[in-house]
Amino acid sequence: MATDIRQLLDEGAARLHGRCSQPRREAEILLADALGRTRAYLLAHAEERIIDCDATDRYEAKLTRRAHGEPMAYLRGEKEFWSLPLRVGPEVLIPRPETERLVELALDLLPADKAQAVLDLGTGSGAIALALARERPLCQVLGSDISAEAVRLAEENALRVGLRNAEFRTGDWYEAAREQRFDLIVCNPPYVADDDPRIEADVRRFEPPGALFAGPDGLQALRKVIAKASRYLHAGGWLLVEHGDQQGAIVRELMSAAGLVAVRTARD
Repeated sequence: MATDIRQLLDEGAARLHGRCSQPRREAEILLADALGRTRAYLLAHAEERIIDCDATDRYEAKLTRRAHGEPMAYLRGEKEFWSLPLRVGPEVLIPRPETERLVELALDLLPADKAQAVLDLGTGSGAIALALARERPLCQVLGSDISAEAVRLAEENALRVGLRNAEFRTGDWYEAAREQRFDLIVCNPPYVADDDPRIEADVRRFEPPGALFAGPDGLQALRKVIAKASRYLHAGGWLLVEHGDQQGAIVRELMSAAGLVAVRTARD
């Protein structure tokens, strides 16, 4: 059995070989987490003998889970989004870097010196809502999700990053908004077709299907969000949605049919 940091890392990298693109780096991250140290510490103390059996047991357990395809974000319980360290778990989709483009577009529509109301539909971990709340402290941001577990996690994240201008409610799409109207509605809904062959097996196994898949054409959620948007928008308000790379034309058609104007697509 390995007895020092270098040996533990060597064994971990070997076990992850072929299961991820950076096995050594991931082994370093998992061992650092297990020991409560930084990766820099591991590299500087490679010959240090490890006598904390609980820590090595935690490391071995997470190596096994990672070797079976479980995402690093779930193993660590954390994922950074918009420089915010967010708690994540299998009850929510792992925030993707490309969704930061949605945040950028939303910020372009939210003046920094004006108090406005923002709704984030299907908030999950609260990633989009909290990014907007941080960048626009005068705005009041409401995040909604049909999953009570997701809402609890989003509330925890709001406390964790110290943001008071974001709140979260449980509800099916606009249900949580009640009779309120908003200056901006933003949504990263499930938009993957049920049988899309491009989705990796590990994503299907570990991430919540309700946050990924939306029927045979991937448009079930988008249709609902777009159809009712005008009821919840102030005059001159905006709806921003993320969608699949082959759904631009149909999403624009759905928006126009719902009476929305100035419809356009931006690529991430």
